Amino acid sequence: MGEMVRIVVVHDEELLRSALVQLLRSDDTLDVFPQCPEAEGPEREALPADACVVDGECLTGPDGGHAALLRARYGDRLVVLTTAKRPGVLRRAFDGGALGLVDKNAPAHRLITAVHTVAKGERFLDETLTVALLKGAEMPLTTRELGVLALASQGAPIAEIAARLHLSRGTVRNYLATAVRKVGARNRVDAIRIVQSAGWT
Repeated sequence: MGEMVRIVVVHDEELLRSALVQLLRSDDTLDVFPQCPEAEGPEREALPADACVVDGECLTGPDGGHAALLRARYGDRLVVLTTAKRPGVLRRAFDGGALGLVDKNAPAHRLITAVHTVAKGERFLDETLTVALLKGAEMPLTTRELGVLALASQGAPIAEIAARLHLSRGTVRNYLATAVRKVGARNRVDAIRIVQSAGWT
């Protein structure tokens, strides 16, 4: 047997984290360790690894979720699990330098192949994700439109959004109307749903 490849698995949900660990341990050449991104104390310390498998949703949220921490620990040797239905998540992982992008709907052997590929410092991209990756590059909203929509999604009224972003109320209304039109939504609520479902926020 050759040298073991050390893998860390990061997932917010314990059951799925355990399932991924068991799947990867089916390959006798992989030395696999689970890690919860919310761990505190000694458990939060970086584990030396050749690659890190992480759920794409761990890289979203305020300030990019756990993305900065994981990149600081493992560099570009991240294998990100996501789906074509979340082009925003996919695009952020790619732009952030993750070497591996694996479709959550792919067969188990694809993940194992991706882990070995990334551990060698090479890129792995599931072919089922290529079209979604291109769509992720086509996020139609400007940074300002996305910011206005994000505040609206938190329930902030027009006046509060205007005050927080130092804009007039009319300008906020214009940004919201433009955002609704650009994403092909029926109204503001529908636009928020579309943007969140795509993983752009």
